[in-house]
Amino acid sequence: MSAPGGRQEALSRRDFLKTSAVGLGGLVLAIDLAGCSKPGSRPGATSVVTTNAWLRIGTDDSITFLCDRSEMGQGVYTGLVTIFAEELGVDPARIAVEFAPAGPAYVNALLGGQITGGSTSVRDAWTRLRTAGAQARELLKTAAAREWDTSASACRVENGEVISPFGKRLSYGAVATAAAALPVPTDVALKPATAFQWIGREGRRLDTPAKVDGSAIYGIDVTLPGMLYAALAQPPMLGGKAKSVDDAAARAMPGVRDVVTTTSGIAVVADSWWQARQGRDALRIEWDGSASAGLNDGAILRGLRQAAAKSGIVARKEGDAEGALKAAARVVRAEYELPLLAHATMEPQVCTAHVQASSCDVYVPTQTQGAAQAVAAAAAGLEPAQVKVHTTFLGGGFGRRLDVDFIPAAVEASKATGKPVKLLWTREDDITHDTYRPPAYDTVAGGFDRDGNLVAWKLHLTGPSITARVFPGAVPAGAVDPFAIEAAANYPYDVPNVLVDWVPHEVGLDVGYWRSVSHALNCFVAESFMDELALAAGRDPAAFRRALLAKQPRYREVLDVALRRSGYDKPAAAGRFRGVAVMEGYDTYMAQVAEISIVDGKVKVHRIVCALDCGQTINPTIVVAQVESAILFGLSAALWGEINVQGGRVQQSNFHDYRVVRMNEVPAIETYVVGSDNPPGGIGEPATALVAPAICNAIHAATKRRLRSLPVKRHNLA
Repeated sequence: MSAPGGRQEALSRRDFLKTSAVGLGGLVLAIDLAGCSKPGSRPGATSVVTTNAWLRIGTDDSITFLCDRSEMGQGVYTGLVTIFAEELGVDPARIAVEFAPAGPAYVNALLGGQITGGSTSVRDAWTRLRTAGAQARELLKTAAAREWDTSASACRVENGEVISPFGKRLSYGAVATAAAALPVPTDVALKPATAFQWIGREGRRLDTPAKVDGSAIYGIDVTLPGMLYAALAQPPMLGGKAKSVDDAAARAMPGVRDVVTTTSGIAVVADSWWQARQGRDALRIEWDGSASAGLNDGAILRGLRQAAAKSGIVARKEGDAEGALKAAARVVRAEYELPLLAHATMEPQVCTAHVQASSCDVYVPTQTQGAAQAVAAAAAGLEPAQVKVHTTFLGGGFGRRLDVDFIPAAVEASKATGKPVKLLWTREDDITHDTYRPPAYDTVAGGFDRDGNLVAWKLHLTGPSITARVFPGAVPAGAVDPFAIEAAANYPYDVPNVLVDWVPHEVGLDVGYWRSVSHALNCFVAESFMDELALAAGRDPAAFRRALLAKQPRYREVLDVALRRSGYDKPAAAGRFRGVAVMEGYDTYMAQVAEISIVDGKVKVHRIVCALDCGQTINPTIVVAQVESAILFGLSAALWGEINVQGGRVQQSNFHDYRVVRMNEVPAIETYVVGSDNPPGGIGEPATALVAPAICNAIHAATKRRLRSLPVKRHNLA
């Protein structure tokens, strides 16, 4: 299959629960998936929303799927439906989609919570949703077969109808009631890949029409009767607090209804957001920023370097890397530094809350409904079961909305005023109060024997643990945070002595998961250093990698495809230079070749060729779109991305000083999908991580200068 801008190289639950009827005879078929809590009794149709993923069939033949993952542009609104619909026997385009509510049944088994992140949505759903769809299909076939007095195994399904061996047809809606009374099948056969009708095919996204006609509801679009608006004054210094507040001028302004002290700042509540914003700006607040007064870039880097002098927690050890380095005929060493980064989602953080005496509704673009429910309950003084989370579309996530710091203030403002309140951050609020991608200081060494063979590779990582902050207790003392060693511990090259260790070091501010998490940090170091080693060995960087990937066929195949498609074996156009990077992340294997030139001392990226093996693709069009999106996200970070801190204050505030790639700066991007029968890998994040090393390796080819820190803008390449 091919997709716009991309090609494929080769094509190479647990139980099913019945529920009560809908209306005058429809059926709600609820799927309770493995690893999820069992739903309780279901007195009526409205009680079925406590399952992980479930199907509603009405007597009007309507079919609705509840999507239990957040849609932030990555395509789950379409992809998960396609997986389910394939086994159900219905064209995905016929299925209506709603977002599932918060609840313990909606657990992402790969992450242990109701979470959309880590490029896990399709990987988590692949077997479970197919099984659930197949169980629904068999129930409906059995019901129809009994109507015809024939065998269910002799019947087949076709786009929402059961067809008898004699050609009779019954729609799913016509047999839904009868199916509800049948015993649940426990052993169902899944389709072989050769029988797929919709999985693996290019198809339109189901969320596109609503996004085009404006009916899609994002967090910023939510409107409730009697709703007020809030703007939040937050401490300009990270970790600061208000010492005193003079709100007289704000309260006297038109439209201002209240000024509320919240756990995260001072909220001004008004009839419109602009009135709230004007009222916020009229507040006179004395802030106490003493907690972070000494926090600055220099202190952060010094702390990382000092911590790096310690021995790390071993993440991977094969052979004796230290001994091999001591005995090596030649040793190459390097140090790499990476900056703080913001998420900079297009839609700033926003939450609408409506607190009543015994309930709370929150309308929020979130990646973690369970955590959103918990913090809203705490802010409202209610139990989590009394809080209903209404997930909206997300105007960008990138990991930022795995944090829920923007929710409590909206709840507290609603509770104080007794009205629904929409609290919206400004762009400046967002960039100066983010949970930033961690900085890093890493040292790496490689050793060659007398015959020029690479015999040792050591990567010593130093940086803070995101997981220890977000999930306290999840990373015990002395244990490795698995989200700190990605693209490092799985070093793919055939080297007999390998050591990867990690020194946890907190830097004095909140760090968060950022698209591709530590893959972007560690891939930059590992793949930049592989170029250094190749040049030290007198080898072409691509050929050097290929030789060390002989035992890694999936890595090697994507590398070969990227090299071939980029024309790597032929000279680049005059003034242009190429760089290579490879990585596996989220069960997806990927290689990129970047082609650049240097113009007036600055890099211009002309072309990026990406080859990937992400296992079975669900929708190739979405795969290509996600690769392009991730590359552009990584390009912005590689060329310009950094957050600077001085005196506890973040220096960047908007897109004028926190640059993202502009339309005229977008390179040609080519995506080639290598066909695979392996289970699906994640696709939303991995392409981000390879951009920086591929570009910096190309810069070295152009200038003979090795960039060991980012962003590229720090360096004069003239």
